[in-house]
Amino acid sequence: MIGLIDYGAGNLNSLLKAIRFLDYRAQLLSSPEPFPEIDRLIIPGVGSFRPALEELKRRELLPFIREWLEAGKPLLGICLGLQLLSQGSQEAPEIPGLAFFPGTCQKLQAPKVPHIGWNEVKILKDDPVFDGLPEKSYFYFVHSFALTEVSSSTLAITDYGTTFSSVVKSGRIYGCQFHPEKSGRPGLKFLKNWVEKC
Repeated sequence: MIGLIDYGAGNLNSLLKAIRFLDYRAQLLSSPEPFPEIDRLIIPGVGSFRPALEELKRRELLPFIREWLEAGKPLLGICLGLQLLSQGSQEAPEIPGLAFFPGTCQKLQAPKVPHIGWNEVKILKDDPVFDGLPEKSYFYFVHSFALTEVSSSTLAITDYGTTFSSVVKSGRIYGCQFHPEKSGRPGLKFLKNWVEKC
């Protein structure tokens, strides 16, 4: 079963629908109470860095997430969920992130911000999460900040004024800056690959 971290993020319903459309079971997690059936975790995200971390702290979910990360269990951070896994964000520089992936999220340097719409995800490294996806795949983005550092964890990049990491991975922990649940067939394929192959 897939656990969806519920901290009031705006894309929970669409993500839940996408997961159930793929015939997977999902459970919303708004508190750290044990759910022994959960073997995968998703941190979704629409919103701002500081309020998200504060809400995760208020709901006592941060220790649960840290323990999950330390155990190396399968996890996917989506959009803000990915940013929370970084060392921090220019959006709230005084607050550290979960510091699982290297680098600090920076505001996009582009004529129009936020970055809203379809954009190409350029695959740098082969990975099962991309199985069956075209070399040039387009996904749907909605964000103003991104992990602009391309590191050894970066699997794919996207250009929007700034080049940023659009998919990152360390062990069985993944992050994507786009919204797979809003990205049509490529997004569903990405989610299916993550569940079944990663």
